[in-house]
Amino acid sequence: MKRLNRNSNDPHKSTGNDAVSRAPEPKCGLNPMKLMGIFVACLMILSVLFSVSVIFNDPIYESVWIGAEARVLEVNPQPEVRGSQDDSSHPAEVPKDKLLGGLLAAGFDERSCLSRYQSVLYGKPLSHIPSSYLISRLRRYEARHKQCGPFTESYNKTLEQLKSGKQTGPSDCNYVVWVSFSGLGNRILTLASAFLYALLTDRVLLVDRGVDVADLFCEPFPEVSWLLPTDFPLTAQFSSFDQKFVYSYGNMLKNNHFANSTKVPPYVYLHLAHDYDDQDKLFFCDEDQSSLQKVPWLIMKSDNYFVPSLFLSDSFEQELRKLFPEKQTVFHFLGRYLFHPTNQVWGLITRYYQAYLAKADEKIGIQIRVFDTGAGPFQHVLDQILACTLKEKLLPEINRQANTVSTPVKQKSTAVLMTSLNSGYFERLRDMYWEYPSTTGEVIGVYQPSHEGYQQTEKQMHNMKAWAEMYLLSLTDKLVTSAWSTFGYVAQGLGGLKPWILYKPENHTVPNPPCRQLMSMEPCFHAPPFYDCKKKTGVDTGALVPHVRHCEDMSWGLKLFDNEK
Repeated sequence: MKRLNRNSNDPHKSTGNDAVSRAPEPKCGLNPMKLMGIFVACLMILSVLFSVSVIFNDPIYESVWIGAEARVLEVNPQPEVRGSQDDSSHPAEVPKDKLLGGLLAAGFDERSCLSRYQSVLYGKPLSHIPSSYLISRLRRYEARHKQCGPFTESYNKTLEQLKSGKQTGPSDCNYVVWVSFSGLGNRILTLASAFLYALLTDRVLLVDRGVDVADLFCEPFPEVSWLLPTDFPLTAQFSSFDQKFVYSYGNMLKNNHFANSTKVPPYVYLHLAHDYDDQDKLFFCDEDQSSLQKVPWLIMKSDNYFVPSLFLSDSFEQELRKLFPEKQTVFHFLGRYLFHPTNQVWGLITRYYQAYLAKADEKIGIQIRVFDTGAGPFQHVLDQILACTLKEKLLPEINRQANTVSTPVKQKSTAVLMTSLNSGYFERLRDMYWEYPSTTGEVIGVYQPSHEGYQQTEKQMHNMKAWAEMYLLSLTDKLVTSAWSTFGYVAQGLGGLKPWILYKPENHTVPNPPCRQLMSMEPCFHAPPFYDCKKKTGVDTGALVPHVRHCEDMSWGLKLFDNEK
């Protein structure tokens, strides 16, 4: 377009509408016929300009236009983010591994979920390389989801069996239905766990919408939705499902249902929440998995990242080894594959990133989760944050004696992103680096996107902000998180980070040491079973295999590791 006006400053040339306004005076000898010719020529030029405009706005040519933007982005290391009518960033096509080494499938409508392919402009690349086997299994799962997803012929057939309560034969498709339950961090971790279980058992994952799932996450699978249809017959009962429910697996075992009957139940409810009992926990045994294999519908409710116990199952061991040669990458890969912020949440993320983080030389994330009752901020928590970040040299000391004006020479800049329900810790840290210079001379900026006061699990905008903050933390270079916090687990896993974790304080006293860096970026399974399925006796499940050990922040929890003991 600019080439058409390249000579617009030349007094002897003109283009576009200026041709009429700058027509030569009559003294140049132009007669009415010549003037008419000029007028016709102007109309022709306007017609060409309009055609070019239409062409470049036609979706057919959009990829060419986006490709031009991508070439500019290769020169400019900071992505340009522009607002749009849907309150999200304008899509910028990214030529640099937008499919994350094959982890993501191609073929999506990119404007429907900008974060899916645009995220590589903001975050770091994957910290590890997914196995070719994992990639092939994901493509195979997507094909099965397309065949068996909502409203397909196979889905409708299996649904009719559920409604009638009669099993007319083996189902073409079997399902695991994830029930939306607990806080957002827990939901993200359990949804990843449910998907891995579906992958291992050749089932199709369907997701209960809850109050906000569709507002938080884009569809991860091509062409067919992962959302459970609103007319699913059991949805109204989900809130009442518990251990005593007639079709709960633990309750059915107590009543010897599987031992005394060859009839396959229409569905089984899996209660895998923190309060599950010894019968419920038998879900993780190979013999019990065989019993569940023929059940077409498994309804799952959990608030635990139960992946580590899947790695203790002999029936899954070989497949898991091929999927994840590096054990600590499970959530890193599944999280980046499954969880893409919707355009509205992506707008929250990108606008904040550009405003406060993009220009910093280094980005430090600090996630604070306080389990103490009472109003904060607590002095011992602030002291622990400072003790950790200063001792580990994540942040510089301040010079309380300095009384000088900073030099105009550019210093290293560090952006500290803090997330907490309380604003007090952010304010104290911000004021400290405002009132005094750092001993290293680096400039410290401290930022906190929100301070909601208390967790509001069922509030839509609260969860959208929480999801945006988890994602922003994952974009930092170094991360400090709080013990026992699933919020922090999600951030570290998505970012491929091994954070420094703040030990849980006791008696309002700063722990010694205040923190330690994790050896694995995997989340912790907070309530694992301690049972040997083969010997049918209690056992320390954190001591059975080298890659499943106890968590650094919770002595009874289980976690995946790569390095040997």
